[in-house]
Amino acid sequence: MSSVADALALIKRGTEEILVEDELVRKLESGRVLRIKAGFDPTAPDLHLGHTVLINKLRHFQELGHHVMFLIGDFTGRIGDPTGKNVTRKPLTEEDVAKNAKTYTEQVFKILDPEKTEVCFNSDWMGKMTASEMIELAAQQTVARMLERDDFSKRYKGNQSISIHEFLYPLVQGYDSVAMKADVELGGTDQKFNLLMGRELQKGAGQEPQICITVPILEGLDGVQKMSKSLGNYVGINDAPGEMFGKIVSMPDSLMWRYFELLSFRPMSEIDEMRRSVDEEGANPRDIKMELARELVSRFHGEEAAANAHKGAGNRLKDGELPEDLPEITVDFEGQDEVPVSAVINKAGLTKNSKAARDMLAAGSVKVDGEVAEATLKLHKGKTYVCQAGKKQFAKVTLA
Repeated sequence: MSSVADALALIKRGTEEILVEDELVRKLESGRVLRIKAGFDPTAPDLHLGHTVLINKLRHFQELGHHVMFLIGDFTGRIGDPTGKNVTRKPLTEEDVAKNAKTYTEQVFKILDPEKTEVCFNSDWMGKMTASEMIELAAQQTVARMLERDDFSKRYKGNQSISIHEFLYPLVQGYDSVAMKADVELGGTDQKFNLLMGRELQKGAGQEPQICITVPILEGLDGVQKMSKSLGNYVGINDAPGEMFGKIVSMPDSLMWRYFELLSFRPMSEIDEMRRSVDEEGANPRDIKMELARELVSRFHGEEAAANAHKGAGNRLKDGELPEDLPEITVDFEGQDEVPVSAVINKAGLTKNSKAARDMLAAGSVKVDGEVAEATLKLHKGKTYVCQAGKKQFAKVTLA
């Protein structure tokens, strides 16, 4: 294959859609360094493996020699991304944005090469935009166009409120591409409308329109719903090594090839060979998942941590002993001095949902500070407890 074909194969790995692929090929054939954009609103301080699907794709572009622009939406974060929301989202404060942005960059540089990454903040141009310039930007789109977005349409038809500033979000995200002169923008499948807005605004500004690449939304450890901290089906970048290892090895076999394709940096030929070893030679899927676990723990915690993670995870996977690397979690129950243990372990992410928490309590599978917890047990604000749910989930939980 030609070098362009090789590059395209790497770019297409694990992507959902490329708009427009022929235009991308022409950009690659030009031989120039492309400007690759991806934006993140700093709405939460902790990233999980679902977030890294897109960051991994940025890493692929870096390996191909292109210029990656990691955009922190400190301006758009103040608006609140309405994508997928059925209510107006509470805007972040400047303090929230600054704190979360710092945490984001620390985490993404475990994947991206900081020497090859330009970190941008869209307040640098949006914060300087005058009211008349904002009106000119808003005049480039219609309300009817905005209502083509599925989430806006559903809220409008359901008589749910849509704030005027939410209509500005896709426009601002699109204008970011104009300001950054992006050749390619990456986003999740739920961002397609916003990515295409960037193409439209670039055309209006006389720029060559960007290529829009969408990446899949990664399923969580339950294999059904998207990975989410609130659903407890996630693997956090900052999870302790043993905890991360244990979660990955314990995931359903049906997920492992999906995770390898989207999360591993191994060549697809190597992954295909592992798949053949399972399908045709009877290799144990658990051994294959351990390979992925070692790779990811090494990426986020270093090779030494990866070498020792099996021991920490083994305690969870085999005999239920407390691991040495207990994750520390703080949960906030505002206005409550005493909280039922079921609510605590659920909010701490030790169970999939509140029903599972109640079931585990009823079965005697929950321990607090080493003692089997009764369903009626209440934990106290300001104190820290070692909580265990089943044989695999442990945490040092503090009630704030």
